[in-house]
Amino acid sequence: MRHKFTHNSSISDKRKLNKTLQLLQKILRGLCLVLGCWLIFTTITLVSASSKPVDALFVLGGSIRREIYVAQQAKQNPQIPILISRGSLDPCIWLIFQREAADLQNVWLENCANSTFDNFYYGIPILKRWGVHKVKLISSPSHFPRAKWMAQILLGAQGIWVEPEVVKEKGRPANREYWWKTAFDITRSLLWAVVSQFIQPQCSHITQLTDVDMQRWQRQGFVCERQGGLGSKGGRGQGGMGVGE
Repeated sequence: MRHKFTHNSSISDKRKLNKTLQLLQKILRGLCLVLGCWLIFTTITLVSASSKPVDALFVLGGSIRREIYVAQQAKQNPQIPILISRGSLDPCIWLIFQREAADLQNVWLENCANSTFDNFYYGIPILKRWGVHKVKLISSPSHFPRAKWMAQILLGAQGIWVEPEVVKEKGRPANREYWWKTAFDITRSLLWAVVSQFIQPQCSHITQLTDVDMQRWQRQGFVCERQGGLGSKGGRGQGGMGVGE
């Protein structure tokens, strides 16, 4: 009798295991189906977006020359909104746009990011609120391979087409690129591409360029990056370049 009970119990356990495995297989097939449909939809969206005009300029902070370039672009295309992610000090950017006689109305400064990944982490929700379909991504040669791959993953996952724009630097760049840094950023970008479909981080330090309080900055004192060519207009005190690398 005891042997028969043990045998029946073993059969029951196997049936439960088989049912669990079948359920997991169904869940896996369902996830694969959802992922496949999402990839197809995103690809169609990207192909459509690629043929549209650029409707935003996205500047990755790290060098004042990028901001000089985008100010010149703003002068030529004042209707296109500009997002500068953790670039130079706010007053330095304000002075650059004033010097270039570019419109300040359509420029926003995001100052939450502390890395390239953060540039996209905080910047993409802003671009999505703007309804952007095609963005011009502005960075520098040494920084660009990693930034471009991350942009294509993270912006592409949101159906936003990326048009790269490289701004040449003068002298030797301060930052260095390492293979492990690239591998780490690409890996977490792939993971965040999925998670970001459900979570949209918000930056609490976004300033429209027209709202920069120059009088307050002048009282505090600040210094702009030398390559900006702003001379003594930058005031006194400590400043620095962007940290978006």
